[in-house]
Amino acid sequence: MSEGRVLQRKRDEGVAIAAVTGTAAPLTGSQMTSASGSEIHGQQGQAEKARSGTGVRGRSIVLSMLPWGAGVMFLALWQLRLFHWIFSLESYQLPVPSAIAISIQENANMLFRYAMYSGTEMLGGFLLGSLLGALAAAGASFFPTSGRAAVTVLSALNAVPIVALAPIMNNWFGDGIWSRIAVVTVITMAAMAVSLFKGLTSIQPQYSDLLSGLAASRMQFFWKLRLPHALPSLFAGLKINMSTSIIGAIVGEFFIASQGLGYLLSDQIRLANMPLAWSCIVIAAALGIVLYEAVVLAEKRLIPWNRARTDP
Repeated sequence: MSEGRVLQRKRDEGVAIAAVTGTAAPLTGSQMTSASGSEIHGQQGQAEKARSGTGVRGRSIVLSMLPWGAGVMFLALWQLRLFHWIFSLESYQLPVPSAIAISIQENANMLFRYAMYSGTEMLGGFLLGSLLGALAAAGASFFPTSGRAAVTVLSALNAVPIVALAPIMNNWFGDGIWSRIAVVTVITMAAMAVSLFKGLTSIQPQYSDLLSGLAASRMQFFWKLRLPHALPSLFAGLKINMSTSIIGAIVGEFFIASQGLGYLLSDQIRLANMPLAWSCIVIAAALGIVLYEAVVLAEKRLIPWNRARTDP
């Protein structure tokens, strides 16, 4: 084939491609070759990106639905009495989910009122204990050596069993709501102090050297370096405290209380009304999950860089 016929064929192909892509002017042979090659590669890249994006979205949807699917399967097996068969339990010992749901519906007003009472104890003790623990950790960070010893002594409060602490708080503060708030305060204060003190004192040496070279004061060290560095530890302590505050409030109501989910739970267990007793457990668990997720949401909003650093 002569060179003239080859060039004529390439011009014809360039005209055809230009017609398809909407380009009015015909391309020369070299332009046609480079344009068609880059266009094909571009289309392949877009297709790969589209496939990759679809795959990522699909995997994300599957991962987000997986816990819900596992929960539904667990409830279905429970409703079908699989656990009754495994552990040789009767229905009065372990009511099925449908019986618990009916009990929640029938006692909705009372459960809501008691949940608000227990929630007030939880939040009051959680906020007070977290604040006191944070203040203790902040004060100890100014004197790291002696402060570490003080925080270690404070952490010993976590070793006190709640069942021993609750009667003492009832003796100190009476049988009102403040005794349960005091129980939650004590068990959350130590966790916050330990977690935040570790974040405030775990500073990389190069950052300390930089501020020392700038002749920063102790307060500037705290506000400019220690506190921003300790924010992930602060939220770690808050999440731990939110989980433990529900335990302190419910167990505290077991001893001396006239309302609250813990009081209703212990009372209904004595009366062998297990559907209502399990309703208290379900409401308490839901309350704890909602408040815990509120802390997680606040962490994502206030320190998004920590989420980007810890997410896989």
